[in-house]
Amino acid sequence: MNRFMIRTNQIPVLHRYYKITRFYQFLKSMAGKAFWTIFIFSAIILGLEYFLIDINSLLNRLVTNFNEITVFFVFLISETLLGLLPPEIFIAWASKSESAWFSLFVLATISYVGGIVSYLIGLAISRVAVVKNYLENKVKTHITNLRRWGGFFIFIGATLPIPHSVVSMASGLIKFSFGNYLLWALFRYLRFGLYALVIFRIF
Repeated sequence: MNRFMIRTNQIPVLHRYYKITRFYQFLKSMAGKAFWTIFIFSAIILGLEYFLIDINSLLNRLVTNFNEITVFFVFLISETLLGLLPPEIFIAWASKSESAWFSLFVLATISYVGGIVSYLIGLAISRVAVVKNYLENKVKTHITNLRRWGGFFIFIGATLPIPHSVVSMASGLIKFSFGNYLLWALFRYLRFGLYALVIFRIF
C-alpha cells in the first residue's frame, strides 16, 4: 500500500480496501474540518476587523516591522515543531508582501522542508527505544492510519487540518519509504495554494 504508482488493475482492489478500512469516511470528515477551519478563521478575522481592529493595517505593520527572513525562520520552527502556529496566519501575512505569490511559494517550501526535518527527527528517534515507545504511544492513531492507508494518509496530512509535522514525524518513526514520503508531501503546496485563493481575496 506504500507504493506511489498504482497499476490500473489494482484500482478495484484498492477501492475495496479503502472502503473496508473506512478511508473514504475519514477523508470526508477531514475535508469537512478543512472547510470549517478556513470558514471559522475567516469569520474570526472579519469579526475582529469589523468590531475591534483593522486587520489589514495590522498585517501591513507586520510586513513593515518584521523582515521576511525573520518571518520565514519563525514559520520553519513552527512547521518543524508540531505545527505550533496556524499556517493561515502566515498566508495572511504573505498577502500583504510585495510579491504575495512568491512569498506564498516560499512559505509552502518552508513547510515542505519542515516536514522533511520532522521525518528525519522521527527516523532518528526510532533508534532510541525509550523515546520511540513514548512517542509511538502519543501518535498511535497517526501511526495506525499510516500503516493502514500508506501514502494517502500523508496526502491528508499535507492538505487537510491534521498537523503535517506530526504525520511526518510518525512517517519517520515507522521508517516509511523516504522517497514516497517526499512525493506525497508535495501536496503541501496544493494546500497553500487553495487556502491562498480564499485568504488573499479577504485581504
